[in-house]
Amino acid sequence: MSTDVDPWIWLEDVEGERAMGWVRERSEGAEETLTAHSLYPDLHSGIQDALEAPDRIPLVGQAGEHLYGFWTDAEHPRGVWRRTTWASYRTQEPEWEVLVDVDALAREEDVPWVWQGAQLLRPDLDRALVHLSRGGADAGTTRELDLTTGQWVAAPEGFAKPEAKGRLVWRDRDSVYLTTADDATGATRSGYPRTARLWRRGTPLAEAVVVHTIPEDDLGLFVGHDQRSGRTVLHRGLAFYREQTLVLDDAGGDGHGSDGAGQPGTVRALDLPVSAQTSVHRDHVAVRLRHSWAPSRSSDGPHHPAGSLLVAPLAAVLEDPASAGWTALFTPDDRSALVDLTWTKDRLVTTELVDVRHTVRVHEQAPGSTGWVSRDLTELLDVGLRTVSVSAVDDDENDDLWLVTTGYLDPMTLSVARLTDGGGVEVETLKAAPSRFDAEGLEVTQQWAVSTDGTRVPYWQVGPADLPMDGSTPTVVHGYGGFEQALTPAYDPIVGRSWLAHRHVHVVAGIRGGGEFGPGWHQAALQQGRHRAYEDFAAVARDLVARGVTSVPRLGCTGRSNGGLLVGNMITGYPEDFAAVVCQVPLLDMQRYHLLLAGASWMAEYGDPDDPEQWEFLQTFSPYQRFDPARPTPAVYLATSTRDDRVHPGHARKMAALLAEHGRDVTYWENTEGGHGGASTPQQWATWHALAWAFLHDRLT
Repeated sequence: MSTDVDPWIWLEDVEGERAMGWVRERSEGAEETLTAHSLYPDLHSGIQDALEAPDRIPLVGQAGEHLYGFWTDAEHPRGVWRRTTWASYRTQEPEWEVLVDVDALAREEDVPWVWQGAQLLRPDLDRALVHLSRGGADAGTTRELDLTTGQWVAAPEGFAKPEAKGRLVWRDRDSVYLTTADDATGATRSGYPRTARLWRRGTPLAEAVVVHTIPEDDLGLFVGHDQRSGRTVLHRGLAFYREQTLVLDDAGGDGHGSDGAGQPGTVRALDLPVSAQTSVHRDHVAVRLRHSWAPSRSSDGPHHPAGSLLVAPLAAVLEDPASAGWTALFTPDDRSALVDLTWTKDRLVTTELVDVRHTVRVHEQAPGSTGWVSRDLTELLDVGLRTVSVSAVDDDENDDLWLVTTGYLDPMTLSVARLTDGGGVEVETLKAAPSRFDAEGLEVTQQWAVSTDGTRVPYWQVGPADLPMDGSTPTVVHGYGGFEQALTPAYDPIVGRSWLAHRHVHVVAGIRGGGEFGPGWHQAALQQGRHRAYEDFAAVARDLVARGVTSVPRLGCTGRSNGGLLVGNMITGYPEDFAAVVCQVPLLDMQRYHLLLAGASWMAEYGDPDDPEQWEFLQTFSPYQRFDPARPTPAVYLATSTRDDRVHPGHARKMAALLAEHGRDVTYWENTEGGHGGASTPQQWATWHALAWAFLHDRLT
């Protein structure tokens, strides 16, 4: 297709009459065809039952004496925000106090509200800032809720943010920090807030005082405030992998970074590598390095490799990072990567991957010393071939941890881990979800493919232990390969009921571009190296065929968002390797992606199409431009959401129109709400997934 003329650009008019007419016609056709598949009713009902199952684990967070959580079910498809006590939560059927009923609010206001979260006012916990979005978009509104009366606090006394990307964050009872893309200073080029303001209760929003403003070409400005310590930290996003951490000085001694008149104090930048990820907790700074760094000015000082985790006292870092006394708590090798870190009251807990298998370690300062000691908890927690997610129960009060464990065939378990002074850990299992599909005779194995350049690429294979290995088994490969995101084992009742229960094979590929082996694994597939992610994915597909797990007529693939770009490149770059492709909320037109919605924020990942040198490599992985009418294409299912204000729905629309114009087997469906997630309620999610799995059953079995 010509890069100069785009005959389908009118489909970028998101809610235009002509474009929406096209969307309705194709979506209705897709529904008519796919809902007629013999398996569709069971797929839809099975998925919806799993999503609404009353015995799902109600995940919660602690604040004071209560545990708070958000919940959806058949009676509340948009969900309720609710709370209970520890004593009640430990029972089989806890008693819940509903604080916000999103379904009732949506009916009352005739708006398809979707929950975006809430922040409690500490220490009294009697007010909350409630975040909602229309139809699941990233842009949202915030309003203040009085938890003692259950009523919204009306203006002018109550805080309320108009609809836009951004947030309100509690500073204290009578003030909040405001970031909004609808600010008078405008939004960044990527569509995110560029100004943070201090807004006092009872004053007009227009009088909120500027705390800090960043240039328009930056990615965005984000604010965090610890109500307990009174510390405010601003994160200035320079680009997707470049940020500057700013600390708001306590100029007036009120503990909230303001002068005596309630005006913002001085903003001080931490002089740290802008490519690093920085976390400030109490009196410490933790730094995750994306590139190697030698903090000391001395030539013989320590040199820390990319992927390391360093900690130092905040006061020392503010004074001089070069002499801050950094301690390396994690140093990677070619098999390992840091996944996440969690601060508790007095400890730092890290989760790491070794050959894409989870490990957990806890770090604490030695008594009477500035040094740190570390211990491995992996065996004590019995992680096995499962993913473990760690978070603090209350990082102000104790060192207890929430543990959520899950595996491809292991339903989720929720536990509380209490770290003991003797180096051990006490684990209390609170909730265990039941199985949602028949896993009898299924097994999980880790396999390795060899990519074009000789790199070994890991992938997880889930399927029958007694596979015939004659190429006859329908198989689907899922991938992402971007933005440092690692794909690790997780129990998915949708995949289980829709595919595994039919004794088919599901594969998850850990390709370059992801975070499976740290920053180097991700950076190997950035920009001009992007082709490596697609070569890795194709290598996994070919390895499955070579091993006899499946054959090309029985092989499909799935991907969402950046994963949609991945499988879009399978459509146009590796069409002979797949029989069917499911491509959801994708990027596909890489010549215009930076001009659409949040696209400009991803140029650090993909490149700048306006730069002729970068367009030279970008066009090699732009499926919309790369389509060649002379080459075949597999069967394609494209799906997106009208309300996706992150990845523009025009990508999927235009690709579907292009393929249809050339008579290809393409099915297109668009949900009218749901944001970048694609759906807003369990019923919508069931339709979203059931249509895709019906398509795969139709084309691969």
